[in-house]
Amino acid sequence: MAFRTLDGVAVAGQRVLLRADLNVPVHDGHISDLTRIERLMPTIRELVGKGAKVILCSHFGRPKGKPVAEMSLAPVARALGTVLGSAVGFASDCIGPVAAEAVARMAPGEVLVLENTRFHAEEEMNDPGFAAGLAALADLYVNDAFSAAHRAHASTEGVAHLLPAYAGRMMQAELEALESALGHPTRPVAAVVGGAKVSTKLDLLGNLVGRVDLLVIGGAMANTFLGALGSAVGRSLQEPDLHATAREILDRAAAAGCEVLLPEDVVVASALRPGVESRTVPVGAVPEGEMILDVGPATVAALIARLRGLRTLVWNGPLGAFETPPFDKGTMALAQAVAAATVAGALRSVAGGGDTVAALRQAGVLEQISYVSTAGGAFLEWMEGKTLPGVAALSASPAAAG
Repeated sequence: MAFRTLDGVAVAGQRVLLRADLNVPVHDGHISDLTRIERLMPTIRELVGKGAKVILCSHFGRPKGKPVAEMSLAPVARALGTVLGSAVGFASDCIGPVAAEAVARMAPGEVLVLENTRFHAEEEMNDPGFAAGLAALADLYVNDAFSAAHRAHASTEGVAHLLPAYAGRMMQAELEALESALGHPTRPVAAVVGGAKVSTKLDLLGNLVGRVDLLVIGGAMANTFLGALGSAVGRSLQEPDLHATAREILDRAAAAGCEVLLPEDVVVASALRPGVESRTVPVGAVPEGEMILDVGPATVAALIARLRGLRTLVWNGPLGAFETPPFDKGTMALAQAVAAATVAGALRSVAGGGDTVAALRQAGVLEQISYVSTAGGAFLEWMEGKTLPGVAALSASPAAAG
């Protein structure tokens, strides 16, 4: 995985176009979660400290190629200034005279946020002219938005071919963490994959069976595998039309020497609601009128026992309906065990996906995992073995090849 980092790069007085992910939750002008802004700070502070003129560009929402007042990055620029602890400028466009004049006024060490790149339809088209307009504002390009790296847009891919291109510190950390988890992991390596539907993770499962030693399948998607093996799953969410596909995945795993671990007992109830009466039954003994909503204690014990022999773990998706007690027990117990093994230095743990991050936060162990990706779609596509345009562009950039 060849890409250049900011190590040793002279940026004093240089105009640096920093592709960030400022697509943060905003309600009535108030940002409810500053995580993405806070994660940009190492790169921004390093560039500012080295005397660069830091020009941030980002998309925000889906304005469909035209200005939408509610999707302006102006409130985000103000929040960025608060987190950074210094003034941050804002340009009401991301290309053209308005942007160029704002950049021309910058002094070394200053920070400027450009308006939403998606206010121009050419952004998502990866239009060469639009990419050139962005490139004209800067002397070099830094991509610190791994979460947008799966999109071949002008600000994530096109501009990287026009300027010397580098990975920002957050992008670098993400790529190094993922490489350590699946690229060249310390073995034995396992993957925990959960979620609702097998259909949304076929590519992921297909890639993992050839890369990991142990594949743990949980969540509602495990029901499809159980059903494919002939187990009764009652009214549980499953995809009967994918039973044959599930069996094919199991066959591929066996051929690759990958062990697949499915639930051996499950927690069932007649409805998914807080405090509903529930009980634990063996797999295959699910009553016709009930549904599987979590893995059972024997399954959890088996999983935790297997952790002791692992060196690397990748986690994407919960084991059950963790948002609704009492169906959070399996996911919470595994989260605690993974965190404990990580803190003890016995396990390298990498987790990603919105539900997974929420579950780890709910368990109070988010900070104890080796690396937690907030990248969503990009994280999933990387786990699927797909080439991410924004990452490939850093490697392929003529200016960054030397």
